[in-house]
Amino acid sequence: MKIDWAAALILSLAPLAAQAEVVERADTGFRTRKVVEVAASPDKAYAALGQIGSWWDGAHTYTGKASNMTVKLEAGACFCEALPGGGVRHGVVALAWPDQHTLRLDAALGPLQDEGAAGALTFKISPKAGGGSTVTVTYHVGGMRAGAAKAFADPVDQVIGTQALRFGRFVDTGKPD
Repeated sequence: MKIDWAAALILSLAPLAAQAEVVERADTGFRTRKVVEVAASPDKAYAALGQIGSWWDGAHTYTGKASNMTVKLEAGACFCEALPGGGVRHGVVALAWPDQHTLRLDAALGPLQDEGAAGALTFKISPKAGGGSTVTVTYHVGGMRAGAAKAFADPVDQVIGTQALRFGRFVDTGKPD
């Protein structure tokens, strides 16, 4: 199945525009940030990152099925998706630090792969006073052709916002929707 990633990003994310936060824009890159609060402990939330096939939005996969997505919480592991007769590497675990509840993926997601961009997707989970956790998801993208970042920043930020919200719901309820 061939997906028009740019169109899919823009059309599927319009309802989430108010939740988007592009914190930095440049001609060849951008930075996004999303914060969600969960009732779970940092240890439980960090472990849930490894269950990506249960919380990632299938609309943002090649197969349309999040269950085809996998990632192990160890440096060098593949953030991959099984395809019929093949697969796609969405990224590689650059940092898996359970004691600090931090996972960083070296990942140019979706149409950013075709752009030749580089991306660092980081999940940092911090304890909240009184219990629960704060999950901060940042995505730093650079190395794009001049001007491309302007077209991609908002839709990509909305995708990351969607994933962060789904992750938070999954951690707290066992269901991302």
